[in-house]
Order: sequence, then structure tokens, then C-alpha cells
Amino acid sequence: MTFKPALLISAALLLSMPSAFAQERTAFEQKARSLYEEAVAVRTAKGQGKVPELVDYLVSELKAAGFTDADIEVTDYENDGELTQGLMVWYRAEGEAAEKPIVLLAHMDVVDALPDTWERYPFDLIEEDGYFFGRGTADNKYGVVSLVATFMRLKEEGFQSNRDLVIALSGDEETGMISTRAQAEYTAENIDPAYVLNADAGGLTLDMDGKALLYGVQGSEKTYATFELTISNPGGHSSAPRADNAIYELADVLQKIEAHKFPVMHSPLTLASFKSGGAQTPGPLGAAMLAFAENPEDEAAIATLRADPSTVGSTGTTCVATMLRAGHAENALPQRATATVNCRIFPGVGIDATEKTLKEVGGNENLKIKLISDLVESPESKLPDDVMAAVNTALAARGLEGLPVVPHMSSGGTDGMFYRNLGYDTLGIGGSGAKPNDTFAHGLNERLSVDAFYGGLDHWYIILKELAGGE
Repeated sequence: MTFKPALLISAALLLSMPSAFAQERTAFEQKARSLYEEAVAVRTAKGQGKVPELVDYLVSELKAAGFTDADIEVTDYENDGELTQGLMVWYRAEGEAAEKPIVLLAHMDVVDALPDTWERYPFDLIEEDGYFFGRGTADNKYGVVSLVATFMRLKEEGFQSNRDLVIALSGDEETGMISTRAQAEYTAENIDPAYVLNADAGGLTLDMDGKALLYGVQGSEKTYATFELTISNPGGHSSAPRADNAIYELADVLQKIEAHKFPVMHSPLTLASFKSGGAQTPGPLGAAMLAFAENPEDEAAIATLRADPSTVGSTGTTCVATMLRAGHAENALPQRATATVNCRIFPGVGIDATEKTLKEVGGNENLKIKLISDLVESPESKLPDDVMAAVNTALAARGLEGLPVVPHMSSGGTDGMFYRNLGYDTLGIGGSGAKPNDTFAHGLNERLSVDAFYGGLDHWYIILKELAGGE
């Protein structure tokens, strides 16, 4: 099947697009960039109450593209006293569906960004030095835009699908996942898809020169668990220091946790990932990946993998302190000190066992530990042959025929865990790519390369045509 690199869309869809780049890109690319710019500009972080604003914008664009009220469902949810929303969009099968539906995932919310700490204002899409800068450019408004723009493109060309395609956009993936849980349950009860495809995971791994090394398919993910660790003391006047200072005791606990190394672990999926990825990764890191895949007890390989942020999460459970609060007055001894510790738990270990380890490692009988997240452990997914074939077709159309396609376990948590836990194979097959030094999601100066943005726009278009019977 031959695909055009970017199908033209009608003049009606061009009306809302800035003219500055009107002659530089195809109509579809321009529309996608316009959607991207508007999406990044909406500060959809917890506490801002902006998710409904983004939903309203996306719904208006979808309706302008020909989707009706019957194709769009907006649902309200409350997350810790704040209104958020979920958005689901149907691309209906033409006539009687020949295949079970496919559900497509992305999330509209972002981790908040403090403008005074960024080099550029985080809620403006800024194109500079070959990158798009802004909060959510990578995580996960590119996923949102890719799916929505693809649906609009298919609608514009009159594509006749042989199965229902359903986008499920969640509104609080980065926090309570209330909308995610509800959408997953709705999916199981009312849609029952063949499988679920996630735009918030997977994608190209690039070398430092921007050359594609491999394409990763997320087939499993670690369990996300957040704990509060608290030490309480009687306190007192700061002029009369005590030996049992809550801040010092908590600091001692955190240093012990920092020094602790959780057991090295592996699964068939992670070993396959290291074997394939190592063959494409130059230097000592690639050699370590291959050595670990051959012998997971290789101490030198383990040391190299655990020293690199890009691979440490695939070798076992990790726990790291992310927030602190303590004391109540500058001239009083602290009565309480609390740290937030976020853990990414290797499949099969369990949340209870991880909490027990933190308690033992902390070594303080006064330490209280409280689980403050409410997430689930999920199994590994199978890799359906038709999905893998569609991914390879999309890569070939992008000039990447023969690129290694590598299943992997994600160290981060996504909406996909809830769908896996309900029995649906869920694969992360995002369209973008990144160099090792481009991973700024959740951090300062988040960015996505301009080449990755435009290079991935055909990705879902091709995959959905392959899976839904388009000619």
C-alpha cells in the first residue's frame, strides 16, 4: 500500500491556522501544528482547572472537521476537589463492523511548570534551534494532537473504516487517574476492543546525530507507587536543640534509601529489549546491554546500566525522594518532617513488599510510611501480529524500512496499566522520537524536535489505515 506523505485538507480547516508558516508546510502539517500550538498554550496542570478549556477547543475542531455530537462524549470527573474531564471520540465503522474496535489513548493533562524557572515561557509553543519548546510538547500533547489530527485527516478524505476506532483522552493521567480508570471501565463494559494502542509510550530512539537506531514498542510498565515517609518529634524552642530532631532523622532515612540498591531483576521482555537495543546502541552502554541480555548476573554490565538514567529503570525497582516538607516556624524545632518518595516497581515485586523494604532500609522505629497513590499492577501484553505489521509498514513509509522494532518495559506509568489490568493487550506505539539528551518530560524546558514532530504525523494515519482496512 502506498501512502502520501501528507494529504491536503480543505480550505475550511485552514481558516484557523496562522499565516506565518502557511507556505512552508502542507495543509495537514499546518493544521497539526496549529492544534499543537493551541494545546500547549492551555495550562492543563492540576490546580489550574484548564482541562475543560482544552476539551472545548478539541471538540470545536472535531465538529468543524465533520464529527457529530453522536461521535463525541465528554465526561466530568472530580479529582481531589477539582473538575477535570475525559474526551472520547468515535470514528465509526462504515456499515456493519468487520472487526472488533480499537481504542487509542493519550492524556490531555501535564505536570505543572513554574514559568520563573524556565528559560522560555512554558505555555507558549516556541520554535527555536530545531525544537518545539513548551510544557507537554512531548508528554503528551503531541500524542493528543497526533490522534486528533489523524481522525480529522481521515474524515476529510472520506476514509471508510471496517471497524470502530475510538480515541480516549484522559484528563488527569499525571495525578489521580480518576478519568483514566473510568474510561478504562467504560471501554471494558461498552466497547470491548480487540486491543488498545497508546500514543503516550513507544517511539523512535535516535542517536546524537538524529539517526534512528530502533523503534520501541511498550509492552509492559512498572507499577507506580508514591509513599509519604514521616518522622514526628515533640519539637521545642530552637534555642534548646534536642537530639531527636525530625528533620535530621528524616534526612538520615532518605540517605539510607538513596544508598539502597534494589535487587537486579529481568523478564523475557526486558532481556529481549536489551538484546535488540544493545545491538543498536554504540559504546559502553550498548555493550553492557548486550552483556546483560546474555548474562543478567554480569556485575560490570549491571553497574553500567544502573549508572545511566535511560536504563536503570529496566534493571529493577527504583525509589527516589521527590518532595520535602518540615517544620512550622523558623524559631521552633520541627515537630514533623515528611518526604514524598516515588517508586517504580518491577512487575511481580508488589507494593506491599516495596513498602516493607523502605521501612527496613530506613532503620528508624519512629518512621511512618503511608501509601498515597492508588494504582494497580498490570501484566505484560502480547504483541498482536497485525499491530506489529502495521508499525513496520508505517516505519517503511517514513524511510525506515528494516529498522529494529523492540518491545520494552516502560519505567514510567501510563493510562495503559488500567487497560492491561482489565485484560486488554495494550501497546505503546507513539509516533515521535528523541535523542538521549532530549528527555525533558516533567522537567525544565521540555522539548520535542521539529523533525520528530513533522516526521511522526503520518504514523497513526498509516497504522489506522492498515488496521481498519483502508485502501
